[in-house]
Amino acid sequence: MYFPYFDPTYILVIIGVILSLIASARVKSTFAKYSRVRSHSGLTGAEVAEKVLHHAGIYDVSIENVQGQLTDHYDPRKKVLRLSDSVYGSNSIAAIGVAAHECGHAIQHQNAYAPLKIRSALVPVANFGSFLAWPIILVGLLLAGSQTLIDIGIILFSTAVLFQLVTLPVEFNASRRAIQKLSESGILHYEELNQSKKVLNAAALTYVAAAAATILQLLRLVLLFGGRRRD
Repeated sequence: MYFPYFDPTYILVIIGVILSLIASARVKSTFAKYSRVRSHSGLTGAEVAEKVLHHAGIYDVSIENVQGQLTDHYDPRKKVLRLSDSVYGSNSIAAIGVAAHECGHAIQHQNAYAPLKIRSALVPVANFGSFLAWPIILVGLLLAGSQTLIDIGIILFSTAVLFQLVTLPVEFNASRRAIQKLSESGILHYEELNQSKKVLNAAALTYVAAAAATILQLLRLVLLFGGRRRD
């Protein structure tokens, strides 16, 4: 049933928002839970990162503290691994898992992991595409419904979808490498490894939700504008 002034495709946007909120809440609650569980090793996130990197034969990556909550990331251009306040100096299971995960990206970089290289190349393309997509679509609508411009806008937005899809194997692989290194180096015991996996699995859901939300937005664009009259 259609209601006046109601666009039914907004349901797709709402679904995407709900998925993102659920994933965000899940990772925050899981991280908070295991932030209260101290590791037997007593090593902090920064110390674990150094050990994992050295275990992988990486000695040219520096480790820095960055402000914020869960703002941890690896910068391949500067070869810097940045850990947030709740990870850098904490010896919790959650902190160790996150630190090792970021090391996983450094290991990917060292090994020239193809999906990581593709994702890095897509960053400017996806940023450009997502920024210009809607303005071009709106211009197309204003110019007597120019389907050519509308199609260009949809294609530009699809680069953001492609980026999100490529991100999934990159993140899952980094977590797998993290758990492997934590196990091989003996930093975490068996039960601690399982707890760390829960933290990383929860974090992975945020990337899955982001990909789903972006796909739903693309589907909405196609439903709204993809079948309009050609030029």
